[in-house]
Formats: sequence, C-alpha cells, structure tokens
Amino acid sequence: MSVTKKNSKKTFHIDESDLLCKNGCGYYGNPAWQGFCSKCYREVYQKAKQAQVQHDALQKAKRLAGLGDSPPSFSKFEEKKTQQTNKRSHTVKSIFKRPLQKESSPDQLATRKKEVRRASLESQQVGGEFAEFLQTLKKPVALDVSKRVRNLNERIHNLTDYSIEELSEMVQDFYQSMSDQFHGTPLYSSCTAETTEQLMDYIEKFIMTTLYRLVFCSPHTNDEEKDLTIQARIRSFHWVNPQMLDMSIAEHEPAVRQLVDQAITDIIEMNSKRAPQDKLACLVKCSKHIFEVLRASKDSPASADEFLPALIYIVLKANPPLLQSNIQYITRFSNPSRLMSGEAGYYFTNLCCAVAFIENIAADSLSLNQVEFERYMSGEATPPSRGNEYMCEGMRLMYENLQRLTEMQKRHDKVMAEAMQLQRDVEEFKENFKQEIQNVLERNPLTIKPRKVKVEIDEVSEETHKLPPPLVPIQSQVSAQVALVSLTEQQQQQPPPPPQESLPEQPQINSLPSPSLLYNTDSPIDANFLEPTQLP
Repeated sequence: MSVTKKNSKKTFHIDESDLLCKNGCGYYGNPAWQGFCSKCYREVYQKAKQAQVQHDALQKAKRLAGLGDSPPSFSKFEEKKTQQTNKRSHTVKSIFKRPLQKESSPDQLATRKKEVRRASLESQQVGGEFAEFLQTLKKPVALDVSKRVRNLNERIHNLTDYSIEELSEMVQDFYQSMSDQFHGTPLYSSCTAETTEQLMDYIEKFIMTTLYRLVFCSPHTNDEEKDLTIQARIRSFHWVNPQMLDMSIAEHEPAVRQLVDQAITDIIEMNSKRAPQDKLACLVKCSKHIFEVLRASKDSPASADEFLPALIYIVLKANPPLLQSNIQYITRFSNPSRLMSGEAGYYFTNLCCAVAFIENIAADSLSLNQVEFERYMSGEATPPSRGNEYMCEGMRLMYENLQRLTEMQKRHDKVMAEAMQLQRDVEEFKENFKQEIQNVLERNPLTIKPRKVKVEIDEVSEETHKLPPPLVPIQSQVSAQVALVSLTEQQQQQPPPPPQESLPEQPQINSLPSPSLLYNTDSPIDANFLEPTQLP
C-alpha cells in the first residue's frame, strides 16, 4: 500500500503488484508471511529452519567438545520456547484454564488418555455433514479419507507440547499430502475435479472445527496480547472520519447507513465462525457491502483504489473482537490455495494491509499536522463536523426521524392539495348539474296534473244522475227510493187540497215503480250486471 501526495491532498492507492507475493510466483502475499505467499513462505521457512537446526547442532557439538563436562546451554529454539511458556502464564485464557494436577499416578494418566472427548454441537453438525458427503463417494475412497482425517485429529490432540507453528505445519502438510493423493493415486482417479474440491473443503471444515478450541488463540502464542493491543489502538482512533481517509461515505442517507451497519455486522460475525472458509465468507460479504456503500454514496461504480480506505474505515468503526487471532488462525490453518488466489484471498490480503496500516497510523497518514493528531488522540479536540461522518445511534435516529417527518409533510401537502382539488371538482359538478336541470325545465315546462285517486264503483257523486239507468249505481237508486218514501209521507200528513175541476186521467210519468219491479233478482245473470224488467 502506498500513500501519495499531490496538491497537498493525500490519495490511498494500492497496486495489484503490492498484494502479490514478493517472490514473483503470481499468488497473493501476506504481511504475516513477510510478503510471501503460503507456498513460498513455507519453502523459505523450512530452509531457514533447517539451517537453524544445523547451526544449533554444530554449536552444541562445539560446546561439548570444548567444555567437556560443563552443562550445555539452551539453543535459541529452546530459549524462545521458554519465553513463550513464561508469557503463557500471564494471559487471560490461562487464568481461567483449569490447572493440571502436579502429582498424577500412571493409572490416572492412562485413564485420562482413554477419556472420550465430548464433541461440541458444531463439531457434531459438521461431522454429520461430512459423513453424508462421504456416503456419496465410493466406499474405498470414503474409508481412506475417513482414516486419514481421524489419524490427524488423534495425533494433534495427543501432541499437547507442540507449538502452534508446528501444529500449523502438520495441518498444511496434511493438506498438501491429500492434494497429492487426489491427483496422483489411482484410488481417487474416479473423482472429478469438482468432487475433489468439495472433498478438500469438507476435510478442512471438519478438521478445523474439531481442533478449534485447541489451536485458536492458543496460550502457546502471544495472539491475545496482539488482540488487546490492536483493540486499544482502534478504540483510540474513534474520531477518524471518511474524509481523513480520502473518501466520501454519505452516512446521512438511510440506505447507505444500513449498508455500513451490514458491513460492520459481517466483519464482527467473523469471530463467531470456526472453519477458516466460514470466516473468509464473512469477510467476503463485508467487502461486497463496502462496494455497495461506495456505489450508493456517489451513484457510480466503485474502484479497487477506493476499497482499501473504506475497509480501513469499517474496521475502525467495527473494532472486531480477537481480530489478530482470527487473522493468524486463517493464516496458519486455512487451505493455502484459498488464500493464494480467488476472491477470498484478495479480500483477506486487503484486510491484512488495513490492519498493518492501523498499527502504523501517524499524523501524515491522515493529512494532519502533529499538533492536531496529538490533540485528537488525547481527546482534547474533535475533528470538525462535515455532515456525513459516523454518528452515534441517537443522532442518527434523530436525523432519520427528521427526514421521515419531512417526507410525511410532503405527502400531507400533496394529499391536502388533491383534497382541495376534489372539493372544487365536486362544487363544479354540482353547479353544472343544476344548470343542466334548469335547461331541461326551460325546454320542457313542467305541468302538474291532479293525482289520480281510486274511485269506488258504487260511490255516489254529482255526475251519477247523468248515467243511463243500467249504469246507475245501486246506492243511488236506493237513496232515490228512500227520498220518494219520505216525500209521500209528507204529502199524506198535509191536508187535502180543495176540490178542483175534474180532468181526464193522465198516466203518472214521474211515479217510479216499486224496487221489486226494477230488477229481476231471480235472473241467472251475475248479480253485478242485473237486467232491468220492462217498465209499465
């Protein structure tokens, strides 16, 4: 990683060549391997180790030959091992570790070795998945793989005095031997390239899940001290904002803030996984979310040069637990092919570069003068707010609520405008409707006619006497007869008139026949249509 300055502006830039092995093999290097890839580092390490062993043996032989009976001194390897043992007693993990009994009988030691190690739930789950995959293979292949994996687990569990580097070398040698078996043994000739790749993944996951408690943050190493150191250093840089890292993240946008939180969650989740490939999968998810953050912040695709500063910023804000232990665990026990190439290897190399940058941050790394840097580090001052730096949860929630209120106000204004327009439309429709009705009334005047009333056929009315006799209602005839009877009685009560000259008799035209002669009640015709009899 290089930091260049142009026009007083710092620019983070990392070339592809900076990530590759310095031996020129074309694979990704690692700061933990002094810039070499896993393969080249092992070759260099083995040569140096053999040279050291030969040198120690030669020095020891010279001392024995020159000093005679004088007690031999420890070699450099033994001195280093003693120092690591002394450091082990000061770690937090060793404090809570159950101390071994000083005095143990041979029977107790034998019984302790025969004790069956109780597997964790995760180990049982991974073991079940591994067994299911082996069932899909041919029986000789499955038996051979199962035997080799079981022997390696038993060997490592029994080698309690081995250093973590020696255990790592054993695991890496096992990966290499299995790869050689897959490509050079007739037993595995029936397995395709895809099958062998899946088989190596299952082998790595099963071995490292069962050995996790033994090799992760081992008390034989100083990984715990490195974890505390990097954790305290990251905490001291809580004031660093994206502008200091020469990038821009629009954290005031809810969508961008959510992506930043997801990236932080992914890199923190890395510590909860056991298998190296699962830890690398968390790192890959975190890196993809970082690219989405950069893309959403500037509405354009992100470049590889912008990724490293963003990853540094995410690491500073997340402060992942046991960061150095996880990096060392992946470096020591992951399949070398996984780190030497591919997507996971690229992102892991960038993570190592980000941690190395954090460990060496200085004033010029952030484009600050020494006075400002020291004031920020001591807490005497804070960087000026630029509107899109990382905010606490309360401030972020407040800004999100304000933005929601603004959006709700806009929606309210829109609804009110539409409601007023609807009211105007209703009033206009009402007026138009009234006008249409008025126009219709003017074209066609309204004539109100009397209401039709139901009339009884036998009801007496003023027009009854105008009807011909057959249509005279019965009630009218009866009323006329009653009136005639009353008139006859009145005439009888009056005194007779004086005698007058006799006149010839005339028929009485106005006299009415008796009711019994008007209608023939014995007629077979319907009573509603009675036929009148002949008048005299």
